[in-house]
Amino acid sequence: MTLEEYIRLPHRWRWGGMGGDDCTTFCAAWVFEATGKDPAAGLRGTYFTAEDAEAVLQAAGGVESLVGEKLMALGFRRVSEPRDGDIGIIRVMTGFDAAGMVVKEIPAIKFGPLWTVMSAHGPMVKKLDWTGVAWRIA
Repeated sequence: MTLEEYIRLPHRWRWGGMGGDDCTTFCAAWVFEATGKDPAAGLRGTYFTAEDAEAVLQAAGGVESLVGEKLMALGFRRVSEPRDGDIGIIRVMTGFDAAGMVVKEIPAIKFGPLWTVMSAHGPMVKKLDWTGVAWRIA
């Protein structure tokens, strides 16, 4: 399956990767489609809310640590110039709170000059602020 075919599949937002995907398990599901290796195998079904997800991230030392640990355990390597299909960490506005915009770092899939992320409305492909952290999944 190509990355474009994966993005076009009917995706559903669900915390924890059960019956759908959140931003992290969406990327992990792509890795599985592309390689047969699931970096989120031990995470799926272990959290079901935003608060649970945040606890998982904090326990792992943050999103970069969690994603890096899971991908590198499968033999993928960190790269400085991501190409299509690679996983990177981007900054994206995820909503608003009393203090204003909420910006978070989340995993995304490189797609040409853009990044693909899972949103509450399904996959979005757009120009996003890459943090400089990425892993080659090939």
